[in-house]
Amino acid sequence: MTNTPKPKAPTFAATTSSFYPVISAVFVALLVISNVGAVKLITVGPLILDGGAFLFPLVYITGDVLSEVYGFKAARKTILIGFGMAILSALTFWLIQISPSAPGWENQSAFEAILGFVPRIVLASVCGFLIGQLLNSFVLVKIKARTNESALWVRLIGSTVVGELADTLVFCTIAFYGILTGADFVNYVVVGYIYKTLLEVVLLPITYRVIAYVKANEPTYIAAS
Repeated sequence: MTNTPKPKAPTFAATTSSFYPVISAVFVALLVISNVGAVKLITVGPLILDGGAFLFPLVYITGDVLSEVYGFKAARKTILIGFGMAILSALTFWLIQISPSAPGWENQSAFEAILGFVPRIVLASVCGFLIGQLLNSFVLVKIKARTNESALWVRLIGSTVVGELADTLVFCTIAFYGILTGADFVNYVVVGYIYKTLLEVVLLPITYRVIAYVKANEPTYIAAS
């Protein structure tokens, strides 16, 4: 009777390297910038998007790099830091908003319109981000447990499909349901989801190269391989 060899456990690097904090910092910065941009709704022809569409897909790509190279626990740590910084930025803008204006400064209404504390947007953003990113990382790592170093595209696309769907549904529903109604709301949700997912698919060659570079230059990943 032959013993079936157990599948090799997936490889992950340690978070003590110089790469991990840099990638984490980029992740958090992209998140905070995207949250500010998401305040504005924009149109591209018949399509309705929010300003976060420019950079937010890169948050997922950076999250994929963290999950693929460092694993779920390390990615979760960065996600929770990003969650905290998103709340901190919202509270900071709120404190600035309610602080007395200096004499001669006449841009209070403009500040409030763009960076003013909007509880609904903040709640939508942090809830969508937290649920979507945790699912994205969890799914990627679970697929890697089965595929190991092969079929990277399967786990990148598979995790994106799940994570972006959860994120988009939560954010759009909390932030704009009732403001956008009927076909406009469906358009906003569907187009936003398809756009973000397809953009990550288009950027797969870049994601592949970044992951390959980090793996090749991350001593703790090489040692674990």
